[in-house]
Amino acid sequence: MSTRKTTLFYALLIAVSSLAVGMVIASRLEMTPTSSAQSFAAPTMNSAPISGPVDAQTFRNVAKAQQPMVVNIRTESKQRGQDLSDFFGGGGGGGGTPEDFLHRFFQQQPGQPDDPGQAPQGRGRTPRRRDQTTVAAGTGFIISKDGLILTNNHVIDDATKIEVSLFGEDDDQRYAAKLVGRDTLTDSALIQLIEKPNHPLPEARFGDSSQMAAGDWVMAIGNPFNQGWTVTVGVISAIQRPFTAEGRTNEMIQTDAAINPGNSGGPLLNLRGEVIGINTMIFTNARVEGNIGIGFAVPSNTVRDLLPQLHTGKVIRGRIGLQMVNIPREAYEDFGLKSRAGALVSVVAAGGPADKAGIKAGDVIVEFNGRPVANTGDLQKSVTSTKPGTSVAVKVIRNGKEESLNATVEELDLDAERGQQARNNPLDQPQEQGQDSFGLTLTNLTPQIARRLQMPSGQAGAVITDVDPNGPSVGALRQGDVIVAVNGARVASASDAGRELQKIASGRFARILVWRVAGSEATEVFVTVRKD
Repeated sequence: MSTRKTTLFYALLIAVSSLAVGMVIASRLEMTPTSSAQSFAAPTMNSAPISGPVDAQTFRNVAKAQQPMVVNIRTESKQRGQDLSDFFGGGGGGGGTPEDFLHRFFQQQPGQPDDPGQAPQGRGRTPRRRDQTTVAAGTGFIISKDGLILTNNHVIDDATKIEVSLFGEDDDQRYAAKLVGRDTLTDSALIQLIEKPNHPLPEARFGDSSQMAAGDWVMAIGNPFNQGWTVTVGVISAIQRPFTAEGRTNEMIQTDAAINPGNSGGPLLNLRGEVIGINTMIFTNARVEGNIGIGFAVPSNTVRDLLPQLHTGKVIRGRIGLQMVNIPREAYEDFGLKSRAGALVSVVAAGGPADKAGIKAGDVIVEFNGRPVANTGDLQKSVTSTKPGTSVAVKVIRNGKEESLNATVEELDLDAERGQQARNNPLDQPQEQGQDSFGLTLTNLTPQIARRLQMPSGQAGAVITDVDPNGPSVGALRQGDVIVAVNGARVASASDAGRELQKIASGRFARILVWRVAGSEATEVFVTVRKD
């Protein structure tokens, strides 16, 4: 080989070697970017039935084996002017809806003032600045040796700093963590340790939450009131408890295992020490801020299925743009159905996939994408789990007749939905005609009212000016609604609506189509009301 060729060969060899060494050094120093598209497999799940006796050592053994995978979480965020009464229902008297008493339960306490020279709040002291740092405590559990941790979204919501304490270490030994992904609908979040200890991390094992039943023993491990790694034992009180978040219903596990502020995000374990739920909220009241024996956990199967998406940083769900209610138990035959199976469409969002597909308020969806629809929850799960952009067949029953439609599922945008949820009652019209059997007071629709309600040109109807708070229509109809049809018959005036309502036998259901203003939008809404 010539001298020139030899020189060129060695120069090329040195360049390639330098590049390889540089890549190794960069990877060791974590200088190369990590790909967000890395595949992530959800942890395995043990579906074997739980059997065997419970003895004096059972709960001790579960606690000893599983406490190490549970972590305490400490967060810092900028104070937003709220206090503990916001989380535990204090600060006011009177009653409220059941949702008023379902509260997130992570322990929150004030941090140090941003200005070191500022005195803490107290009698005769300067009030705390509104931009003061707030410290909160919650729980989580490790699911992988590389430091991935599951917790609740509300534990890390708005956090500017996340720190994690590990079992068996000094209280002041904390490891920094970062947010990986979050999901408000299931109140779940995935965080990851940025700093790691010099020993292997223990991992949680998952059980099958669908196998749990009322009466099964369970254990909760968490950080209540900053009392880390506290163990409590109870039973499953109920399964499939409905809880609505962001307008959608999730099924929860109810337990009487004592859980308190700070338990949020901690595991609910079966007798094998496997995670079957994530403790999320408690039922409380204005007199008691802690446990009264009614706690709720998100089923582990629900969150486990989302883990690959949480790992990418975004959970993608489908949407077709409608609201629905379950079919009244005694009225399914009135819709031309042979059973109560199906989902009754109450509202169709203008311009949404359902609207474009021709779905109308009052339709009963009995099949979605080739699968029968049992109820509203069943349809919700099918829609949200469908990939956006997918064209699906939708079978509906309309006025007793079956129709086949096609809808293209779009991506759910919760931020956009939140902007449309304001409600108002635009009318205060004089009373004209009463409907005692339905608790309604009606008046004729005028052109001026129709314009205010953004109704289509030429649309007729009867305006509801009052709803008896003790009548059967309360909760279904509201002041300002315009009745446009009763049991499929269009109405042109208050007297028309009254006549159609009077035709309905006592104890039977009226199928009522109304025009309703909701925030800045107006749309048709389908409701059912049972006649007294």
